[in-house]
Order: sequence, then structure tokens, then C-alpha cells
Amino acid sequence: MAEAAAAAAAPGSLSLKARVALAVSAVLLAGGAVVLVAALAYGRQAAREAYDRLLLGAASDIAESITVRDGVPLVDVPLSAFQLLALAPDDRIRYRVVGPDGATLTGDDAAPGPAAGSGDATFYDGTFGDEPARYVSVTRRFAERRFSGPVRVIVGQTLLARQSLARDIAQNALFLLGGAGAAMALIAWLAVRSALRPLARIGRALARRDPTDLTPLDLAAPREIAGLLGALNGFMARLDRQAETNRNLIGDAAHQLRNPVAALRAQAQLALDEGDPGRRSEILSRLHDRAVGLGRLLDQMLSKAMVIHRTDTAPRALLDLRDIAVEVLEDSDHDVVAANVDVTLDLPDRPVGVRGDALSLAEAGKNLLGNALRHGRGPVRLGVTAGVRPELWVLDAGAGPPPHVLTAPPARFGSRRDRGGGGLGLAIAQAVAASHGGRLVLRNEPDGFRAALRLQGVEG
Repeated sequence: MAEAAAAAAAPGSLSLKARVALAVSAVLLAGGAVVLVAALAYGRQAAREAYDRLLLGAASDIAESITVRDGVPLVDVPLSAFQLLALAPDDRIRYRVVGPDGATLTGDDAAPGPAAGSGDATFYDGTFGDEPARYVSVTRRFAERRFSGPVRVIVGQTLLARQSLARDIAQNALFLLGGAGAAMALIAWLAVRSALRPLARIGRALARRDPTDLTPLDLAAPREIAGLLGALNGFMARLDRQAETNRNLIGDAAHQLRNPVAALRAQAQLALDEGDPGRRSEILSRLHDRAVGLGRLLDQMLSKAMVIHRTDTAPRALLDLRDIAVEVLEDSDHDVVAANVDVTLDLPDRPVGVRGDALSLAEAGKNLLGNALRHGRGPVRLGVTAGVRPELWVLDAGAGPPPHVLTAPPARFGSRRDRGGGGLGLAIAQAVAASHGGRLVLRNEPDGFRAALRLQGVEG
């Protein structure tokens, strides 16, 4: 618990809410910077266009007021021209009227003219003393008998009002952006809180549970959290299977081993008390048979626990089912010799691919072969059948088990145990087949009884 608390308090262990808040803040800051730059550019452009129109209006009014009298151009600057420019009271204004010969007809000689080749109405930047200024040049052309040529009107203005308007536009945009960003951050925070509520519900449900309760959590959750909930339920299901395996192993050991151990102890006591050598030899023979049966029972119990454990832990590899059959026969040499039964292999020429756990498949095959050797009749065939659903099968010449064994699913300690069997062979085979996406097939055939692991094949 102390390690978990330390990990939770570590600087790098930020909560989901904090991470989302940081991400939203970063997005808002980056977006705000972009919008601010755009707002400043837009403010400058809007202020320039607005005051350029005022300059153009004033220059046009002055140009329209020019008249020619006795071949001499006269400029009567109208009051309206200066009324337009008076909308920027803090700016200084200058104007200049230039005749066709380049001489100044009226106005300030220091007002700069446009570049050569400019059109009839041209805007350009210049200076007004030490200050930056904006100018417009408007040309009016005359074609009279005593006077002809272009007369250029130049009007300029400093930039104080333009800059003030651009700042106001950017400032208003910044205020609007800040308000929108705060609203977006609040909405994002509320949305994240609402979205993370299912996680809190899952945590509370787990905290209220008994430590032994591994049943699936049945809670409504969004699609993104449903995957986590499904993985958690799957994990608890695997833990439950492992716990059930341990419980079964302990219960089976307590229940199934008590009588055989008691019988062994009684037989051993009888052998010690028996004075007749012939009778003692008979008792020792029975004692040996019971010890062999007890050993087989222990082997099957441990095999069942191992198979169920490997169902969730062992990786699935690409296997040739023929290799499994060969391994089954090699590992069963002792049982084959003890049973004095002929066992033959029946394998196809080409590989039979399956994906699974070789140890579990071999264990299931050995149990099927062991059942045939103990309960069936020779000869016995061990083989593999290829196809979409390949099979690892054992065929003996006996009549097979009672009909209820063929129709009911194999159960623990459900088969005959009168000949030293542990009653777990078919249950182990069924568990292995199920863990590999297959099933155990039991059926009587004209030439005997067939038990097969029907599995899923691998193309190619």
C-alpha cells in the first residue's frame, strides 16, 4: 500500500483530469497566440483601409475643386476635405497640389510624391518630419485649349489614429478570445468529469466487493471504458478459474485420497500382522495395486490442475499434430508394455497444423490412450486426421463406455475406476479441447470405440 501511495504521489503520476486540463490549456494558448497574431494583422489592415478611404476622399474633394481660369489652374481647397481628416484629431495633415511641370501649385513642398509610373490613385508610405505617415496621390487630367496635363493632389496623414484603432480591434478580439477560452475550458472540465464518472463507479464497486468475489462487473459504461471493463472482467474470470482449480485440487485431494490412503494403511497393517507367507504375498500384491492406482490418481489430479493453469498462461505456438501423436506414444511406452496391447500409429504424409500448447495437447492425448489401454481392447490405433477441423484420435476394438458417458459431458471422477483409473482422463481431454477452441468427440464405430480431440486447423 505504501508503494502504491508513493506512486500515486509521484510528480509524473498526473490524474486524467490534470492531463486533460493541461492539454486543453496548451491548445487554448497555442490557438490564442495564433488568433492574437491574426487579430493584430486584421486590426492593422482594417484601420489602414478605413483611414485610406478618408485620405482618398479628402484628396478627391481637393482634386474636384481645381478649376482653370485664363489658362491658370486655381485650387480652392474645400472645407469638407479637412472635415474628413478631422476624424483623426491627434494626427497631423499635409497636402500638396503639383502641376504638370512638377511645380507645387499650393500646399507643402516637403510632402513626398509617389514613385514614378504610379496610377491615378496611389497609396504609399512616407514620413511627416520624424513620424511615419500615409499618403495618397490622386491625379486629375485637364485637356483645355490654354491648359492641359495632369494635376496631382497629394494628401498625407500621420498614423496615430490608425495605430489606436488597430490596438482597439486587437484588444477587443483578445477579450473575446479570453472569454471564449475560459468557457471552453469550463465545458471541457465538466465534460471530462462526466466522462470519468464510470471509472469512479467501477472503483467503488470493486472496493465494496468481498475479496473472494470474482464474478464479472455488470455496470453500464461508455464504449471507451467498456473495453477496460471487459478486460477487467476477463482478468477476474482467469483468476476465478485459477482459484476454482486450486479449490478443486484441494477438495479432490481431501476427498479422493482419504479412502485410498486408509486402504493402504490397512493393507500394510494386515501384511505386518500376517504370519502366513502366501497370504502375506497376496496382501502385498493388493497393496501394490492400490499404490499404483493412487499414483495414477495423483498424476491425473496434477495433470488436470496443470492443464487448467496453462489454459490462461501458456502461449499458443504453431504445431504439427503428428509430432504430438508421436510424443504421446513415446511417453506412454511403459503403459503400453504393461497392458501388453499392440499400438500402431496412423499419421498422414503432410503436416497437420494447429495452434496450441504442445504440453497440454500431449497430456490430453496420453489420457485418451491410457483410457483405451485400461478400459478398451486391443489392438489400439493412435492417429491424426487432417482437414479444417483436424483430429488427434485413439481407436480401440472395445465396445466403449456406457451410453450415458457418450451423451453427458465428461465429469471429474465420473468414469470407471475399478481398474485403477482415476476417473479424470476424459475430463482432462475435454478441458484441453475447449481451451483450444475445439471439443472432445466420443463415438462408437463399426471397428471399435473412437475418442478424438477435434481442434481448429491452421491454413498452410
